[in-house]
Amino acid sequence: MAVIDLLRGVHIAAGSLALVSLWVPLVSRKGGSLHRRAGRMFVIAMTVLTLAAIGASVWRLTYDTDPDRRTWAAYLLFVAVLSGSQVSAGVRALRGKTRTGPQLHPWDVGIALLLLVSAVAVFAWGLRTGIPLFVGFAPVGIAIGSMQLAYWLRPPRNRMHWFFEHMFMMIGAGIGTLSAVSIVNAGHLGLRPDSLILWNGPTVLGLAAWAVWRVYYGRLFRRQERELPRAA
Repeated sequence: MAVIDLLRGVHIAAGSLALVSLWVPLVSRKGGSLHRRAGRMFVIAMTVLTLAAIGASVWRLTYDTDPDRRTWAAYLLFVAVLSGSQVSAGVRALRGKTRTGPQLHPWDVGIALLLLVSAVAVFAWGLRTGIPLFVGFAPVGIAIGSMQLAYWLRPPRNRMHWFFEHMFMMIGAGIGTLSAVSIVNAGHLGLRPDSLILWNGPTVLGLAAWAVWRVYYGRLFRRQERELPRAA
């Protein structure tokens, strides 16, 4: 079996597991045992998926001589960095619950910077070559990378900062999984794999869901804080 075939198989298997495990943390009680176990499974699946995608992209760029496949591999390498950075930020936010100042760990800041630089490079590449997908999707990476840097470099603004960062980044990683499934099945939907509808559609829906959850949990936490003195 060729290396690229092995990496593709691992990528598909991990993506399938991520797609299945994605929904449980979203609907289960936050912080409960089921939420944590399913979330851990999702993180492991996304980690394997990201590493396999990076490996396959690097293999294409190293050994494949077809220009179109090399271009696509370079773009998918950026997408892998985007997915991996969101999972990393979502997990690392949980470990900084009690921080009161910036978190300048080289891993956190480095991954955010890598995503931001990669996204800017893809955007510039898209402008130069006239590839609409690169121009249309790269801003997602620019926005996510900028938000991650802002989160790590600034002191927390509220007590539940870690919860909202964790939730936002994990939803973003889940959006990536849904996008991948849509792209793989693009032909059945009558669309091209590079259609901006497939790449940005799940992002728009995910952001809408996030906005609803953000308002709900923001109100919930504020109500709990008001009730704390009375409970004491």
